[in-house]
Amino acid sequence: MGCLAAAAAGAEVAPLLFRRRLAPSPVAARRRLLVSCRARRRGLRTAAELPRKSTSNDKHHNRVNMQRDEASVSSDKERQEKYGDENGISNLQLEDLIQMIQNTEKNIMLLNQARLQALEHVEKILKEKEDLQRKLKILETRLSETDARLKLSAEGQFGTEINDSLPVLELDDIKEENMLLKDDIQFLKTMLTEVAETENSIFTLEKERALLDASLRELESRFIDAQADMLKPGPRQYDAWWEKVENLGDLLETATNKVENAAMVLGCNHDLEDKVDKLEASLAEANISKFSCYFVDLLQEKIKSVEERFQVCNHEMHSQIELYENSIAEFHDILSKLVEETEKRSLEHSASSMPSELWSRISLLIDGWLLEKRISYNDANTLREMVRKRDSCLREAYLSCRGMKDREIVDSFLKITLPGTSSGLHIVHIAAEMAPVAKVGGLADVISGLGKALQKKGHLVEIILPKYDCMQNDQVNNLKVLDVVVQSYFEGNLFKNKIWTGTVEGLPVYFIEPQHPAKFFWRAQYYGEHDDFKRFAYFSRAALELLYQSQKKIDIIHCHDWQTAFVAPLYWEAYANLGFNSARICFTCHNFEYQGAAPAQDLACCGLDVAQLDREDRMRDNSHGRINVVKGAIVYSNIVTTVSPTYALEVRSEGGRGLQDSLKLHSRKFVGILNGIDTDTWNPSTDRHLKVQYNANDLQGKAANKAALRKQLNLSSTNASQPLREFEGIADHFQNNNNIRLLLKYDDSLSHWIYAASDMFIVPSMFEPCGLTQMIAMRYGSVPIVRKTGGLNDSVFDFDDETIPKELRNGFTFVHPDEKALSGAMERAFNYYNRKPEVWKQLVEKDMRIDFSWSSSASQYEDIYQRAVARARAAA
Repeated sequence: MGCLAAAAAGAEVAPLLFRRRLAPSPVAARRRLLVSCRARRRGLRTAAELPRKSTSNDKHHNRVNMQRDEASVSSDKERQEKYGDENGISNLQLEDLIQMIQNTEKNIMLLNQARLQALEHVEKILKEKEDLQRKLKILETRLSETDARLKLSAEGQFGTEINDSLPVLELDDIKEENMLLKDDIQFLKTMLTEVAETENSIFTLEKERALLDASLRELESRFIDAQADMLKPGPRQYDAWWEKVENLGDLLETATNKVENAAMVLGCNHDLEDKVDKLEASLAEANISKFSCYFVDLLQEKIKSVEERFQVCNHEMHSQIELYENSIAEFHDILSKLVEETEKRSLEHSASSMPSELWSRISLLIDGWLLEKRISYNDANTLREMVRKRDSCLREAYLSCRGMKDREIVDSFLKITLPGTSSGLHIVHIAAEMAPVAKVGGLADVISGLGKALQKKGHLVEIILPKYDCMQNDQVNNLKVLDVVVQSYFEGNLFKNKIWTGTVEGLPVYFIEPQHPAKFFWRAQYYGEHDDFKRFAYFSRAALELLYQSQKKIDIIHCHDWQTAFVAPLYWEAYANLGFNSARICFTCHNFEYQGAAPAQDLACCGLDVAQLDREDRMRDNSHGRINVVKGAIVYSNIVTTVSPTYALEVRSEGGRGLQDSLKLHSRKFVGILNGIDTDTWNPSTDRHLKVQYNANDLQGKAANKAALRKQLNLSSTNASQPLREFEGIADHFQNNNNIRLLLKYDDSLSHWIYAASDMFIVPSMFEPCGLTQMIAMRYGSVPIVRKTGGLNDSVFDFDDETIPKELRNGFTFVHPDEKALSGAMERAFNYYNRKPEVWKQLVEKDMRIDFSWSSSASQYEDIYQRAVARARAAA
């Protein structure tokens, strides 16, 4: 049976970005993998079949095998390094990497078995060695005694004693025994030499095992990169190209075979013609009768027939040769056209196909130069336009500037500045979170997911975050502080701010570090401080000051939740009058439960006029008479959004928590857009957190993950079909139940595992603005059971609801927030799971194929951005 998991058990994690380079030939990659795997199997068989007693020829043969295997492994490593340097892991197709990893694991198992056998062999040899050493000592002692006695006897010192006690025959026996002892000693020395060689062989096996372990880890890391690469559509044109080349190769091979057959026929005809000539000569010389002439005439007729057939074959052969030559000419023509087309496309798309990481670094570099006053405002704008267009000249200049001095780099960029325009927008997100560098909840995933999706659509996207002391610095690439200090207003004074830059998930990010005595973002946590209102008011003002001093011509400033809701009134009240008015403000409230209410006088800290804004039509709270920054963002923003269409309807009534009237008043600019998920991070076919990867076409991995999770949580495995329930808030007395576990913690890896092990996922929320867990659950083949509220209502449609198109039905829903409604939905789900397994399997496969990526949501944001910018330009 499947597993049931609650919304709280799953947690989103940071998205991953993968790079892509085009692979030249999957056929060549397969051949290289095949040779590599065969060489490794050959080496492992040689190592695993060590004999118990080695002769000199066997030892020589083993040494040759070991040298050959080491050379093979070395050759494989060099070949892997070569292709890794030249083309990266993209040279290998996904299936080849999977096969290679499996073969490597098998090889390691064989090597371990050989190692255990060798160790057992060594233990036996060591025991025999000890026994032989003891015997050797005894024999050496007896030999020394006998030699001494013989020496004394030879000198005549104890002649009488020897004659009395040691007869001549016994003396001969002792000599013979001495010779045998010397042979035994020589044999023991040979055995000791073989033991030493065996120990060396074991040491060599250990080194090979370590080498294979390292290779396996490297292949696994490359495998993860290649899986993301396979998701990109780039190689399709090259796959078609190679398919055409292979078809032409088949045609060429066919023509070659025909020519060879024609040549064989021609050779046979020549032989026959020679025989006929010889026969005619012999007939002419012979004196034959008239009766024989009859046969001669008959033979001549046959010769004529053969000649005619020869002419036909000769003509056919020439036709085949002509066809062959035409095929070769056609092959070369098509090949040349394909090469030219490929080179042309490569030149056209080389810049756009470069990773976003590169363009983000160039953008940060340009902004840093402007802030440090190394380039003019006009030059910076020109270079930004080139970044937007993914200009190949700019790319080449950046790649060629390595090792150059800063002044030389600036000069090389200025030389290529050209005027131009772009249809892409310049979008800046100002937020308190971003996954994976500073993540508390779903907001962090939205910033990174939406930012990457907009960037893929050709827009210039930048992020501004506070520089928390507790953020994940290792998730930031090329993190550095700019040689500039930005001063911002706060509580009647100007305070300095350090500006850090870096890229996160391929997006350019600015981190603001206030040089304020209160150390606003050095608190070892993101939220929950007594002065959160002042902390984020300071950050919002500093972020706008950074944009103002950079003199950027921004199209959209997108702020999120109450922490950066200050941006909207600050922009229009403080900065628009300074000429910084090109942008339009978009505000997204992810949860109206949190509105940033505070006493009115606190608003003055960031430089806003309290008397001007403490009004019912501005920022005064509708219920409590305090300042409400979310209301201020609703009033001052050009666009207001929330995270799902249903939640947008709910907050206009009692769900608005006092802001429903303001939302109704500004309903023309208010819209709900359903969030998406990062389908690269949440992908069961590539998820490295799972015990077994799987996909919609092969669901066997779910059963394996379920069994592994039961074992990990010490759950009963007596009845594998019994549901495994995971609820937030189960009473403590359930903790000892063998079929239930209560986990009150955040564990990123475990959340992936629970999604994979679950067959049903319960989200019985009282309210849910959007919800990502139900989308992730369906991505992993876990059917959702949800209450119809907020984003759950927009993403889950009841399987038994005949008013909904059949292709949209993907789960089980209930309306009333009570036990009866929840139990009814669960019973319906259990009924399909237990009694209609084929129907259930089809439902799981359909859920896994639903597209919950950010692409659709980003298109909706792109549309409202462009309409707002168009209205602004028309008004100007």
